[in-house]
Amino acid sequence: MFVGIVDGDEVIETDQTSMEDVLSHGFTEKAIRHPSLRVTVLAPFPRPSKIICIGLNYRSHIEEMNWEVPKVPIIFTKPSSAIIGPGDDIRIPEMSSRVDYEGESAIIIGKRARHTDDGGSHIFGFTCMNDVTARDLQKIDPDWTRAKGFDTFAPMGPFVSGQAPTRILTRLNGSVVQDAPLSDRVFDDAALVEYISNVMTLEPGDIIATGTPSGIAAMRPGDLVEVDLEGIGCLKNRVVS
Repeated sequence: MFVGIVDGDEVIETDQTSMEDVLSHGFTEKAIRHPSLRVTVLAPFPRPSKIICIGLNYRSHIEEMNWEVPKVPIIFTKPSSAIIGPGDDIRIPEMSSRVDYEGESAIIIGKRARHTDDGGSHIFGFTCMNDVTARDLQKIDPDWTRAKGFDTFAPMGPFVSGQAPTRILTRLNGSVVQDAPLSDRVFDDAALVEYISNVMTLEPGDIIATGTPSGIAAMRPGDLVEVDLEGIGCLKNRVVS
């Protein structure tokens, strides 16, 4: 296992074996290249200390849910045990009859943040995430922990980019179901880091999923879900029962 750098149709191998190593020490390229089709891509940060998610952060999603625009970010968490990588299966749990996709842009924290007023300086990069949600359970539970926390409910990847994405697309079986500019968000990346850092300490490798746009809907066994962030890549996962 190694951290790789995408270069066209090839992946350059580095001396680092995890993204945590990269956060701590940077990376050193090797003179070894692999065809990208022969490389198995894993979730970039499979066990962060925490995943913080943001609810109702796209104006289009707020409108479709018929909610008011929040005055401060709505935050909740997912367990790191929910993380899966590109190509892994999203598994629908027996206790839910409706499971939705939520395509999102995710922030990766690069350095510790506590009471910061310079949120952007703490961001290492960005990746794709699917905030999978058992919608029926979300509607009946007093909080969202169960609805958001099942194993496989946090697909992430495939790549990490230091360049902030500008647009997000989600496809279900090849059809575009979510399409929005990230400028539609109520709170941008820096503002989210700053706000959350006043609630809890953000550690290197922590993930912030920044919300989903309009177009959420149910997934069924056999479906293929793709979350595509411009300039970063496309996260693909199949749904199984």
